[in-house]
Amino acid sequence: MQLTYIFHSGFAVETSRCILVFDYWMDPTAVMPRLLKSSKPLYIFSSHFHEDHFCRDIFSWKAMKPNVRYILSKDILKHRRAQKEEADVWLAKGGTWHDDLLSVTATGSTDSGVSWVIETEGRYIFHAGDLNNWYARFLTDDYHGGLVHSPEFGIDINPAREEKMYLGELKDIRKITDHFSLAMFPVDGRIGNGYTRGPRQFIDQFRVDLFVPMHFVASGFESAWRMKEFTDEKDIRFWSISCEGDTTDW
Repeated sequence: MQLTYIFHSGFAVETSRCILVFDYWMDPTAVMPRLLKSSKPLYIFSSHFHEDHFCRDIFSWKAMKPNVRYILSKDILKHRRAQKEEADVWLAKGGTWHDDLLSVTATGSTDSGVSWVIETEGRYIFHAGDLNNWYARFLTDDYHGGLVHSPEFGIDINPAREEKMYLGELKDIRKITDHFSLAMFPVDGRIGNGYTRGPRQFIDQFRVDLFVPMHFVASGFESAWRMKEFTDEKDIRFWSISCEGDTTDW
């Protein structure tokens, strides 16, 4: 199987029988024109309505490739970013779908929409969408509970409660599987100190063969490589993505 980094949280997974594209937003190195020429069935996943995870350009691919299926989070429909008939499948947390090539479960998020658990060819794949411990930087040694003001969002946050929700989502995912051949997960330096806390908690909960960072565009490629120290400790392969259009086999 081959994995290609498109941009931000966008990836393409090519198996022997099909191609999966996750959270397409931009394509600075023209990955998609090549994939659209493949005879393999194409599955498009969008985890939620945010513009950095969903782009309406995906619907133009139908004219070029009839054997494409769109599997989208229901919040995209709720926010009127797409019409009901434009997707083949609409899923919210707990929803499932399958065909002869894939089994898909929409799992939870700590932001909008869903994350994805996909079984294909005997392997489990995870794409986190915006699932993460987003307020980890507030969980310092001198934090003893209660609300903390977040200047970025202009709101008061209870970081302990947010972390509990995040860990609860991981617990729900473990009910499906505790082993992923491939996991794509946010390693976002904008969180500030402790930005690896969420992904570290993820690899504490799951056996992972290949861990792939995403959602790091604003902080740069090298910020995501910080996670390799922790995956190495668990003998997990880490992909140090170096550019858009980069590929690796797994």
